[in-house]
Amino acid sequence: MSITTESAPSTVAADLSSFVYASPSSFHAAANVRERLVAAGFSELNEADAWQLRAGGKYVVVRDGAAIAWVMPEGSAGDSAGKAGGAGKTGGTGKVSGASAPVFRVFGTHTDSPAFKLKPNPGFTTEGALQIGVEIYGGPLLNSWLDRELSLAGRLVTRDGQTVLARTKPIARIPQLAIHLDREVNQKLSLDKQRHLQPVIGLEDLTGLLQAADGLQSTDVLEVLAASAGVKAADVAGFDVVTIAAQEPATFGLHDEFLASPRLDNLSSVHAGMSALALIDPAEISEIPLLAAFDHEEVGSNTRSGACGPFLADVTERIVAAATGDGDEAGAAAAGREAYLRSMASSICFSADTGHGVHPNFPERHDPVNRPRLGAGPLLKINAQQRYATDAIGTARFAAACDAADVTYQEFVSNNSMPCGSTIGPLTATRLGMTTVDIGIGLWSMHSAREMCAITDVHDMFHVAHAYMRGA
Repeated sequence: MSITTESAPSTVAADLSSFVYASPSSFHAAANVRERLVAAGFSELNEADAWQLRAGGKYVVVRDGAAIAWVMPEGSAGDSAGKAGGAGKTGGTGKVSGASAPVFRVFGTHTDSPAFKLKPNPGFTTEGALQIGVEIYGGPLLNSWLDRELSLAGRLVTRDGQTVLARTKPIARIPQLAIHLDREVNQKLSLDKQRHLQPVIGLEDLTGLLQAADGLQSTDVLEVLAASAGVKAADVAGFDVVTIAAQEPATFGLHDEFLASPRLDNLSSVHAGMSALALIDPAEISEIPLLAAFDHEEVGSNTRSGACGPFLADVTERIVAAATGDGDEAGAAAAGREAYLRSMASSICFSADTGHGVHPNFPERHDPVNRPRLGAGPLLKINAQQRYATDAIGTARFAAACDAADVTYQEFVSNNSMPCGSTIGPLTATRLGMTTVDIGIGLWSMHSAREMCAITDVHDMFHVAHAYMRGA
């Protein structure tokens, strides 16, 4: 890993920028989490294999566009004298008594972002323009995708079952209608999701003179995707591909205090958790820090790799079996369901997802009292309707982590006159029964093709994640 707790905000922001640019899709993001952590000494596991977890081990496992990684404390795997969690259980606080069940410190995030997803049989022609059919993924700020160079990225699966990652050069754009043809556009922009948002990728070659600079003469977008992944289009059996804004992240502002980037929601949180976990020393912890980076949060999380799926429960149950048994899955029978339930009851989750900083041009859209500012620290997100899972116990735990990191936090609550978004927090709390608190850095332009944040908030969230994972 390229950052430490001594790194300056500009260095942390630069590393986040590199991670975001290298992670154009959830599949790329999960792969990059794996690659970075393996480089930091983690061992990759396969879900289909029997796991041999050892005390002091560091592990990462990927399921589609999701990744889970964790660090085992020294003496935690099958050692009845040194179970994770130590001694002294106080209900709901994350401390466990006796030498029985490990305690998890989950840092929950998601890898996906709003975009346009490539449809089957995507290519078509309209008035001499080559276009691709897309459907809307999540809730993008639609106008932000207009007049912007776009690339395509995602995974391709070949007929022999091989999965490869693809990323094209900038090949697409959704051109906006000129103001001369829509005189009221500045008063009310209306976009039909089917008719107005299909990207243009080229021109119908009526003369035979056009040829791509890279020598590709095919007008089939799948040919271009396959070439970028090093496979033949004829061998591709399926694909999961989205549009991405091609422009790289960049800092700006009088003092370079801002970061403009796609996918800050929510790769900023993934980066904070991943970077913090990479620095954890197994000899210095008694509980199990765990990064859970789910896919499909933007579309409801109801998938095998989403927060509503079994991924986290599957992984934590296997860890509990190893920590309370004889060091491998054979200990599962002896550990039983009891140890797992006690583990979940004693564990905690920080659900890290971006929130809204008070907007200087629209201050009336925010709560009149709780007005978190960019650059003033991470957010504690609260909602009476349980759109966020934060409660008083979780608040105290987050405050303790911020104190340990010497970071100031801010409360976020929605204006009563408008609905509140949600996160994986309530889903995790409901599925696993662990205390959960919703947090995140503040953004402007959330769900835009290019969002923005303060680099000091990125730095602070990394420090809070590290303090939390170490045991604060």
